[in-house]
Amino acid sequence: MVGAADAAGALPETPAKLRLTWASPLPPTRSGVADYAAEILPELAALAHVTVVEPPHWQPPPEGGVWLDLPRISNGSVGGEGVVSLLHLGNNPYHLWVAARLRRHGGVVVLHDPVLHHLLVEEAAAEGAWERFAAELEEAHPGAGRFLARARRWGYTGRLDPFLFPAQKPFLSRARAVIVHSRTAAGMVAQALPHLPVVRVPLAVACLARPEYRQRWRQRLGVSNGELVLLHLGFLTPAKGVDVILTGLAALKELGVRCLVVVVGEGSENSAVACRAGAAGLSERLVLWGFASPHELAGLLAAADVGLVPRYPTAGETSAAALRFLAAGVPVIVSGYRQFLELPPAAALRVPPGKAGVVDMVRHVAGLATSREALDGARTAARAAWEEGGHEPARAAAALVRALTAGAG
Repeated sequence: MVGAADAAGALPETPAKLRLTWASPLPPTRSGVADYAAEILPELAALAHVTVVEPPHWQPPPEGGVWLDLPRISNGSVGGEGVVSLLHLGNNPYHLWVAARLRRHGGVVVLHDPVLHHLLVEEAAAEGAWERFAAELEEAHPGAGRFLARARRWGYTGRLDPFLFPAQKPFLSRARAVIVHSRTAAGMVAQALPHLPVVRVPLAVACLARPEYRQRWRQRLGVSNGELVLLHLGFLTPAKGVDVILTGLAALKELGVRCLVVVVGEGSENSAVACRAGAAGLSERLVLWGFASPHELAGLLAAADVGLVPRYPTAGETSAAALRFLAAGVPVIVSGYRQFLELPPAAALRVPPGKAGVVDMVRHVAGLATSREALDGARTAARAAWEEGGHEPARAAAALVRALTAGAG
């Protein structure tokens, strides 16, 4: 395989099922990749022989899961000859053990975050490996890396530094091949390591929403007829654009557009969001839900009219939250930036990145609130985007197997 390609076409005939090990965060870890694993593993296990690598200190959740029915090995074990080692790499501390396994044994990396600078910092902090950090950052970004590393050691770092210097090489130079979920990510990998095989497959995201839940959950939220439910999903960080959402909500209130914003997710920003909403007189129009169980998430998605993902900056990842909305037939407002531009504009309504996006967010919401035809059209486009993108877990699992049997493994 040369350069970036898509996994498409019929599954090739093979003399035996693909054999692979799967290393990623698993439930009950509250991680997007753990959610992804829970949704794709049952489908993947029907197509391949899958052995799950247990994360260090992992305890199976009491509600069980497919990983309890699959063969499992400890993190200190390897899969054996002829077995593809599949390692799922993101840029937060949940992936430190996966990075260590990659450094020891290599394998095929499923890259969930094309920006890995954060992970390199977390690794150096966890291991005290600051000398290696400086050397590897300089190798990844010659002429700038050593100065970034020196500033980091003294406690100085810019908010955009990790995004401008993604530091892929320290990890991906140990990979046999890389699987990504967007053209943006494929291009970033090809630029950093031009000779590394890279293939794009759809991100598996299941449809959780149940239409029959809609009225019940809108009543639970206290939503009146004609009022829009705007839903935000994801761990709350400054990059998630909650300030844009609150500013937009204030403007919508002034314009008389009836809407309720529901923020689902944990994080350090929760108390700050509550304080800002209270100071702006928006408390009655804002629900801070916190962590949502799968059942609650299904109900909230069914109740939603518009999704909110005005994220900026981004680590280049394909947004599972945006795809979750599309699967539910809910149009989503996104930052018109990088990988978000790959989503169809009829389903993913674009706003400028950062605070400049407030005006267009208000324009989009007001337009959908005043036109049932526009809202219905956007809902149809949203569902079509999820279906045509191949994100249903069974189809995504088949694409992953095609990629591995065609040469990525």
